[in-house]
Amino acid sequence: QVQLVESGGGLVQAGGSLRLSCAASGDTVRSYFMGWFRQAPGKEREFVAGASVIPGVTRIADSVKGRFTISRDNAKNTVFLQMNSLKPEDTAVYYCAADNSRGGVGSTNYDYWGQGTQVTVSS
Repeated sequence: QVQLVESGGGLVQAGGSLRLSCAASGDTVRSYFMGWFRQAPGKEREFVAGASVIPGVTRIADSVKGRFTISRDNAKNTVFLQMNSLKPEDTAVYYCAADNSRGGVGSTNYDYWGQGTQVTVSS
């Protein structure tokens, strides 16, 4: 069973960048489909980015495509979400998730979740 801890959130001005980290313990991330989700107040949790167990295979939500990238460092057992050109509408709690069977865009596909990290983008 894998445990996930997110870090790197904070307050940033519109147009700025942040890099979120998701440190895993208890198992190796290379064995899991990894995903980043976000949830803004009063809204459903939504898929942001995902990384397959197949190296280099990723999926990015249309709302952040061209601005966000997901990567994993297996040596550090960590997954990253690089967020550039941030917009106020990116403000949300960002969650890291892991699944050892199929991954994808559905949050219900993922069995393991971190506690979340707040990202606030000011205009």
